[in-house]
Amino acid sequence: MKNSHQTELEQFMLQLRRQNPDEIHFHQAVEEVVESVLPWYLQHDEYRRARILERVTEPDRIVSFRITWETDAREVVVNRGWRVQFNHTLGPYKGGLRFHPAVNQSVLKFLAFEQIFKNSLTGLPMGGAKGGADFDPKGKSDREVMRFCQALMLELHRYIGEDVDIPAGDIGVGAREISYLFAQYMRMYNRWAGVITGKSLAYGGSAVRTQATGYGCVYFCENMLNHIGDSLSGKSIAISGSGNVAIYAAEKALQMGAKVITLSDSSGFVLIPDGLNEEQLKYVQVLKEERRGRISDFANTHKAVEFFESARPWSVPCDIAMPCATENELDLNDAQSLHKNGVFAICEGANMPLTADAARFFAEKEILHAPGKASNAGGVAVSGLEQSQNSLRISWSREEVDKRLQGIMADIHQQCIQYGAQQGQVNYVAGANIGGFKRVADTMLAYGIV
Repeated sequence: MKNSHQTELEQFMLQLRRQNPDEIHFHQAVEEVVESVLPWYLQHDEYRRARILERVTEPDRIVSFRITWETDAREVVVNRGWRVQFNHTLGPYKGGLRFHPAVNQSVLKFLAFEQIFKNSLTGLPMGGAKGGADFDPKGKSDREVMRFCQALMLELHRYIGEDVDIPAGDIGVGAREISYLFAQYMRMYNRWAGVITGKSLAYGGSAVRTQATGYGCVYFCENMLNHIGDSLSGKSIAISGSGNVAIYAAEKALQMGAKVITLSDSSGFVLIPDGLNEEQLKYVQVLKEERRGRISDFANTHKAVEFFESARPWSVPCDIAMPCATENELDLNDAQSLHKNGVFAICEGANMPLTADAARFFAEKEILHAPGKASNAGGVAVSGLEQSQNSLRISWSREEVDKRLQGIMADIHQQCIQYGAQQGQVNYVAGANIGGFKRVADTMLAYGIV
């Protein structure tokens, strides 16, 4: 970035930090976008006069509320819930709900801000939002989770609707939680409406929704490699996480001939030197989705698998790294280790899994880097397709949804090439940011000053 652009960036971020003190996750997300967009933005006086950048970094509204519920032991518990409705320029607000004790306003603002441009890149009519609560579903009984979800919906229902805001699942919010939330909404309103996505196929869900984020990440990675005359076949992939995104990224990678050598959770990571096979993957799926166990159990029951306690998988030599766990899980030291060990592509399955220093390091080394707003857009893309099926009162086949998902990921890749081409190479971070931003900015201009 030129010196004048750097000065503009510093001034903009100084003002944003003053207005949003202590929200470090939000600051990081905004700076990453503005750093990419600013040189292009300053060439368009119409955007600057309309203060598009200032407007798009300010949420439409943030709702915070108390959630009071009762444990099985009849103890009263109080949690806090939020819904950040950031920007609905392109359509109804769309974004997941996250249940985790580390959830706070800064985390949800960064996620909602990212969601604006992720949703824009899909080409579907969806605005950006995010929500959740500082509730930890781990160790809770099904009935405790049910009571919490019912209590949350007693407040959340005021702010959502199929033409207003359509939540979905995220970390800590899977099929069980979505079912409880949706049932409570129906009980309160006495109507069936596609007000939540990620539902079971039995009552209005979409085929491939569970797999969509992981599958989409792999589809994007394949597009990225095809663009340089390569493919996933035969490549070794280090994947972090062992939740929904990681499991289905691993599944699709195996189907495409890649070799998955790591998975992880908060306790550490497992190394599978010979590569994950289908039987082992099924074991991990049951372990995580049904038994809610730890990844160390996988190593304890499989001789060819080694567990590394309290460690991350980024020290393992690999061709491709897919961080699929959580934000800022891959730092500068990890990036340097990956580079030293021969990695040539990073494809994000999680939201903002790289620290700013790690992302800049990969850019300096010209390593292919697909940012989450592009490569993990598959989940929200199929959520958008679920909305369409609900509105039409139809259900598409698995093959039809998967075909549409592949098409959307290919279109996102093309946008990254269109806006990120630089001196014969593609800067995927810049391409995704500019491509996602432009559609939102042009629409905001068309609306006038609102």
